[in-house]
Amino acid sequence: MQIDNTLALNSYNNINVDQKILDRKNDELLKEQTDAFEAFMIKAVLDIALKEQEDEKSLFPKEAGSDIYKSMYNDTMSRALSGGFGFSELLFNFLKRDS
Repeated sequence: MQIDNTLALNSYNNINVDQKILDRKNDELLKEQTDAFEAFMIKAVLDIALKEQEDEKSLFPKEAGSDIYKSMYNDTMSRALSGGFGFSELLFNFLKRDS
């Protein structure tokens, strides 16, 4: 009598494939969060670097709503620059290693 183990092997292979898909999805979510953290750090640096200056050569002259525009500019720049400074990759690798 021979035992047919193909069903068991197929189930095991499907579990491995499902686990790889889950790992890839978790890596994507972790990378997204580490990029968001890097964007937060960059925004903090931009907020300090582009602090309101009293002269006319300021990037955003003091007018109604200039604080809002400056904040929107810093948000956009920080999101655009995130992922390229290495903080995100360093944090991703550290967290990936510990998991």
